[in-house]
Amino acid sequence: MATALKRKPSSSRPAKTAVTPSLCWFEIPADDPERAKKFYSGMFGWKIKPFPGAAVSDYWHIDTGGHDKTPDGGLMTRKHPNQPITNYIAVPSVDKAVAKLEQLGGKVMKPKSAVPGMGYFAICLDTEDNEFALWEPNGQAA
Repeated sequence: MATALKRKPSSSRPAKTAVTPSLCWFEIPADDPERAKKFYSGMFGWKIKPFPGAAVSDYWHIDTGGHDKTPDGGLMTRKHPNQPITNYIAVPSVDKAVAKLEQLGGKVMKPKSAVPGMGYFAICLDTEDNEFALWEPNGQAA
């Protein structure tokens, strides 16, 4: 049995990692990012630094310090007055999850978009008008 687990896939394609729908990222909008960084660092001890390689200057990485046990997140300049904290849920396929979302009465607020080299996301609303995002990890995203 142990040797069966160590065998490499017979296919030349890389093995696909299973994605279980779970919270994988969050984004906190802020009117004053410096004030918000000070608050969250002081409150929880989170380390907040510029997002590595970010194409925008108003986005920071939040290291919650929980390693793989808790998701990290982002801090951003608020884009509109009522912008809420957005939780990202990992899914195997954004396209399939969007189809299911619409079938269940949810709405797509921002269609599937790529984060190059990282994955795809879509911003959605549930049936109670709560915003959340779907996230499909995919290193081939362009």
